[in-house]
Parts: sequence; structure tokens; C-alpha cells
Amino acid sequence: MRFASFFGDRSRIFCSRYTFSELLLVFAGACGGLVAYADAKSEQDVRTFQGPTKKKVLVLGTGWGGTSFLRNIDTSLYDVQVISPRNYFAFTPLLPSVTCGTVEARSIVEPIRNIIGKKGGDIKFWDAECFEIDPTKKKVLCRYNAVTNSFGTAEFSVDYDYLVIAVGGKEVEDATRIRRSVIDCFERACLPNLDDEERKKSLHFVIVGGGPTGVEFAAELHDFVVEDLSKLYPSVYDLVKITVIGADEHILTMFDKRVFTFAEDKFKRDGIDLKTGYRVVKVSENDITMVSKATGEKSVTYGMAVWSTGIGTRPVILKFMMQIGQGHRRVLATDEWLRVCGCDGVYAIGDCASIGQRKVMEDIAEIFKVADKDNSGTLTVREIQDILQDVIIRYPQVDLYLKSKHMSDIVELLQESKSVAKVEDIEVDIEEFKRALANVDSQVKTLPATAQVAAQQGNYLARCFNKMKDLDEHPEGPLRITEAGRHNFLPFRYKHLGQFAPLGGEQAAAQLPGDWISIGHSTQWLWYSVYASKQVSWRTRVLVVFDWTKRFIFGRDSSCL
Repeated sequence: MRFASFFGDRSRIFCSRYTFSELLLVFAGACGGLVAYADAKSEQDVRTFQGPTKKKVLVLGTGWGGTSFLRNIDTSLYDVQVISPRNYFAFTPLLPSVTCGTVEARSIVEPIRNIIGKKGGDIKFWDAECFEIDPTKKKVLCRYNAVTNSFGTAEFSVDYDYLVIAVGGKEVEDATRIRRSVIDCFERACLPNLDDEERKKSLHFVIVGGGPTGVEFAAELHDFVVEDLSKLYPSVYDLVKITVIGADEHILTMFDKRVFTFAEDKFKRDGIDLKTGYRVVKVSENDITMVSKATGEKSVTYGMAVWSTGIGTRPVILKFMMQIGQGHRRVLATDEWLRVCGCDGVYAIGDCASIGQRKVMEDIAEIFKVADKDNSGTLTVREIQDILQDVIIRYPQVDLYLKSKHMSDIVELLQESKSVAKVEDIEVDIEEFKRALANVDSQVKTLPATAQVAAQQGNYLARCFNKMKDLDEHPEGPLRITEAGRHNFLPFRYKHLGQFAPLGGEQAAAQLPGDWISIGHSTQWLWYSVYASKQVSWRTRVLVVFDWTKRFIFGRDSSCL
């Protein structure tokens, strides 16, 4: 049985009038002699010539967040160093395609040295794994694990001034392992000593998770079986079964109803068994136990199971969380400036972190106090409007709540709360202000662990670092709502650019900003064009397009390499 987890300051040359001693030194050097000459003044000149020491920025990880940060950081301002156990960047949205041979693994990876090489050689990279972070001494402990025994294991430490933790969760090795496991299940089912029940069990593929990753893998697997493996394994093809288990009542619940309805109907036509409303409670070597409110507990046997309901936290992150008092959490907690709570100079982006959005109700008294400039104990419309923009920047859930209520201004919310006919008559005290904003924090949402989020966080943090050097200060928070103006570093805000859901059979669904929904064959071609254009280099772009073309002509490769 197989259970797979899816996943520097540049020196300036000064020309000046030579002294007698300097001329003597040049003359001696030209004649082949060696002259040692130094005095207090020359030592001072050397120190001035070298310039100030740049602060060290250490990045852990070469995923979407780390790579995005590296591509945008100004290396003339910092001494940038990178540590990662993998020396490449992987285009993870195409990992489901790798699992079934639609795209080759090497086609979606770009050597990190190629990427940082475009920065002029100002970034240092070490192929090693960080196994401990010491925030007190500001250093990380790493080890180099050689593939061959001839090198062995070497441990070393690296100091930092700023640490950017960008450790991801999905790996190319996981996708290739799944691909081998699929073929192994078919090969095992063809053995002569198995009966039909054992063959059915071997060819039962279970995907736990009804989100985009699980659905895309199920669709890729179905196409792989129907289009390619059915020709190679005709004797056992009819025994294949694909099951998707989801905890929600529908798959793809983050999409519009039109999308998940189309997806469910297509999966039913394709013969993919949907077990929605089930929560997996146990996974053993032979079966999966799940519970539903309607039917109770149920078990199913499987030949291969793929878990796609979340990303496991790396051991080094778990250990670090215990050190800083976040041991009860699943991922690192950061503020809106992506700083790890309780640490100095440590930032976290991507799958290993979650932004702790501050609640309006936690600061409601302070907001009221700042807005009440005349200390009257009540707020007028003018006083509320004076701080409105700052409140929305600091607490984006206010804007989301107003949009959900189809309101353009917080004044409309207060007007509804007080049942006042005229806007200019609005005047609220602290308790009325609290009641009006009581439900605003319901719009606080956790960002998904996607490439889109991590890439935007890396871009944002690099811009902060570039600006931070100019201002000679750190991002501060929370945002001060004062007459002095807004904060120099606005909090991170995620901008959703849309999402795709390939559904197999050369059909896909897309939900883009502005509630634009597209479903069908044309959307699949849009998916092809977007994913090709988003590759980090022309090399990977050409390789991916070549793999897609090769699949159309020759089919998918079913070898167990």
C-alpha cells in the first residue's frame, strides 16, 4: 500500500596628488622589490576606502516567497545570503501535472544560481539545511548533507542582522514519488497471483482534500488512466477507481457556485467518486476511516492515498516556534509587516507563516480617543471621516465589511445603527461606536498557502527593506492614526488576482477579479498561456510548452524513472 504526501557598497577610486612615500612605493614595486610602508594615516585611509559594513540579510528557502524577495531586494544596500537544501526554484502550481507525467519535473525547476546570478553576483548561496535558529545570538545552524558518502555531513553556523524565513512545504520529489507510485499500483495489479478483490484494492486511488490541489490531481490522474494507462494495462483498466474525499459539502468551495457545480457534474460523468461532507479520522496501511454526519463512520480500502488538505510544518520551524513561545500554533505568527511576533529582526513569509490581522474591537477605545479631537466624548461625522482612510489601511476588514453590506462609507453604517435620517445629525458615543463596528472583525480571514500569496509577500518585504535602508528605520506598528500622517511602511495587503481549476478533458474553470467566471475548453487554453507566461525563465517556459506539445503527440511517459 502506498500513502503519499503531496505535497556591495561599491568602492570608489580616489585620484589624488601622490606623496613622496607613495611614489617610492610604486617605484619599488615596478623594480621587483618589496617595500613595507604603513603609518597611522594610511590605516585610516584604508578604513575610509572600504566604507561602512553592510548589514547581513539571511534568507532561508528558495520557494516562491524567498525567490521573489531575492529578485527584488537591492543588493547594493545589504549583504544578502541564501541557505536552502534545494538549489533550485520550483514552479509549484504545475506539480499536479508532474505527478502524472504531463510535465517533466526538470521542466518546472530553475537553478537558484541562475536566478541570483542576474543580480550581478552580489548574493551568496549555500546548499544546506537549516536545523536550528538562535534568535538571541542572531545565528542559524546548518548542515550540508551530501548525496554521496564521500563528502559526509558538515555543520556550520551563519550570523545575520535580518532573517527572512521562507521555508515552503511542497517539493518536486513528492510529485515524482506519486508518479512512481501510480505506475507501481498498476504493475502490482497485473501480477498473476492476485485475485480481483486484491486488484481492485491496488487500483483504488483516494485523494483526501477537495480543494484546488486535490481536484487538479484527480483530474490529471483520470486523464492519465483514460488516455494512456488504459492502452498499456487493458486487462485491469476496468478495475480502476478514483475517489475524492472532502470535508465540505462541495468541492472547490473557495470558488463561485457555478464553478463547483460544473466541476462536480463533470467528475460524476467521468466516474470519479465524490465523498463530500466526510472528515478523515484515521489512515492505516490498508484503509481510510472517515466520518459523516449523515452516514456516520465508514472505511474504504485503497492502493494509493494522496493527502492534499494542508502543508506540514518543517521540524526546524516547529522547534523555533517552541523557542519563541508559539508552540501551540501550526505556523509562525507574524504581524502585518511580516515580522515574527516576539523576535527582533526576524521575518517570515509563505507557507510557514500566517499574518495575525489585528482586530478593530481590540483597539476601538484608542481609535475613538484619537478621533475625538475636541475631547467631547462623542464623534461627529467630520471627526469620523478625518480618520476613516487610516482606519481602513490599518484594519482592512472594515472595508470588506462595508462592501459586504453594500455600503460605501462607515458613516452609512453608523447611520443605519442610529436610525438617523440625516447624515449631519450623526453623533455617537463610545458605546454606540462599539455597537456599530461589533461585526466588522467577522471579515478577518487567513490567507491561503498559495504561490500567489508567497510571491506578493516576497515582493512587499523586499520593497520594505529597500525603503527601510533609506529611512534608517524599521517598519513600525501598529499604524499610528495621528495628524502627523500615515505610516512610512503600509501593512502588507494581499491582492487576489484570480485562480484556476483544471478539471481534465482539456477543460478548466477560472474565477478572476470582478466576479468574472470562465468554464470550458477555452479556459484551459487560457490556463496554458498564463502558466507558461508566469515561468521564471525562458528556459523553463520553452520546456513546459514542449512537454505539453509532446503529450498531445506521444502521450504521457509511464516509465518508473
